[in-house]
Order: sequence, then C-alpha cells, then structure tokens
Amino acid sequence: MLAQRLAVSERTVRRDIDRLRELDYAIDATRGPDGGYRLEAGSQLPPLLFDDEQVIALTLALRTAGTLGAGVEDAAERALSTVTRLLPARLSYRVASLVDGLSATAGGPVVQADPAVLLRIGEAIRSREELRFDYAFPSATAGSTAPPVRSIEPHHLLLHNGKWYLLGYSPAREDWRTYRADRISPRTPNGRRFTPRLVPGGNPATYLAARFKGSTGADRWPCHGEVTLHAPLADIAPYIGDGTAQALDADQCRVHLGAWSWEGLAAEFCRFTAAISHAQPAELRTAFAAIAARAVVASAP
Repeated sequence: MLAQRLAVSERTVRRDIDRLRELDYAIDATRGPDGGYRLEAGSQLPPLLFDDEQVIALTLALRTAGTLGAGVEDAAERALSTVTRLLPARLSYRVASLVDGLSATAGGPVVQADPAVLLRIGEAIRSREELRFDYAFPSATAGSTAPPVRSIEPHHLLLHNGKWYLLGYSPAREDWRTYRADRISPRTPNGRRFTPRLVPGGNPATYLAARFKGSTGADRWPCHGEVTLHAPLADIAPYIGDGTAQALDADQCRVHLGAWSWEGLAAEFCRFTAAISHAQPAELRTAFAAIAARAVVASAP
C-alpha cells in the first residue's frame, strides 16, 4: 500500500491527494484490493519545482518582460505573482527583495551581472540598510591605490540599456549616485538602517535616463537647438533619434535635436552629410565655430 511505502497513515495519503488535486494535478483513483492512485496528464500545467538559481532567473525574466515590447507586461506580472505565492519562505523574501526595487527599460547589449549581487542589493533595498561595497573601475591599473569602500542608501535596482544599475543616496556626498551592478562587490555586514528618500522627480527610471543625458532634472537633454539641413526629409528622418524634423520643401528640412553639451549638439548635426544653415540658438552657432576651428587644426598635415 502507498501509505505503508511512505510510512504514513491512510488518512495522510488521502489528505495529500486532495491537496494535489486542489493544485490542479490530475490523479485517478481506483477502488478495491488492487486499487490505488495514478498521476495522469492534467488539463492545466501543475506547479513546477525550481532550484534557487532557476527561481532567480525566472523572477528576472518575468520582471523585465516589459522591455520586449511584445505586449506581455500584464501576463508577466500575473505570472510573477503566481510564482512568488508558491515559493517557500526562505526564497520568497529574497525574490521580493529583488522585485521591489527593480525597474527596466529596453535597449543596448546585455552586460552580465552576478545574480547573487543583485539579490544582495535587493535585500538591502527591502531591509532599508545602507549598502557597503567595493566598486571596480575599468581604468584601474595594477598597483594603483584601492578606492575607499562605498556606502550608500540603496533605493532602486534598474535595468537600463542592457545594464543593471543601483540608484541610491550618498550621505557623504549629500547627493544621488548611480553604480553599475556588475562592478559592485558587496561588503558584509551592511550599514545602518535609513528612512527611504524620494527620488528627484519621483520616477527612478526617468531620473536615471536623465542622468545619462547630462541632466539633473527632467528626462531631457540640457542643450537643444535646431538647424536647416539642405537635404530631403526622407533622407534625414530615419537618423534623428529622439529629435524632430519638418520638411520646408522638397530639398531641405528643419531639424530639432538635443545633446549633453552645445559642442556635442553641433557634432550631432555635423554627422548628416548635408549643408547646414540658420542654426539657433546663439550658443549652437558658437559651438559650430569652435568645432570648425578644431577641424582646421586637425586637418593640417
């Protein structure tokens, strides 16, 4: 008998069978001396068993599904909710720590980050404890002085352009800071507990995107300008990125772009192989003059 093989009572077996059926396992019961139970293929997918690494991978995949642009965001959120409800307590807390502070945006080649590091960051965010860590710089050389241990109040873990970033507040600098998660080596133990602060602007993903544009405020370039490009709109439009363009006639168009600096903006316009005129504002015209002067020097033999 099954009860004897499992060294439990028949009542326990019946109760466990009922529980499995509640979880959508299809179990056939045959009465009589030669009867028993048989697991059959069910009409619904039964709960699956995952190891710890698989749970982390599944959590990250579901949490970042919105970056696929496939319209599966709501389904992924429901699936993530279902998975987390079935996790044992030891994993449920760790997964919740990772999910709570995580946001994602699409784009860029993926840079691998250690899942264990992501979990440590997520736990610190959820526990509201300062995170102490070493931070590696690609430019560091052998024998160079080791940088000091960093300590920040971690607030959000974000996936941006294929890279994981930690967004937090530095009490020492009295300012917000971002760090690449693949360069973080957490220290033990964590620091003091802290009261969460409001990210400037209220949206962590927007704030991070703005920082990459050189802006400390809204998600927009700090320098904006426009020029007339002497080329058809159809030749220019595919390459203006987040800028705008309007046809003036069949052979020229007005293009508006943004950049992190005025000379950077002038360089953005120069990448188009077309004549440029009527640049606005004055700062952009000054930047064109500065680039032209540098180009003259660079072109000398």
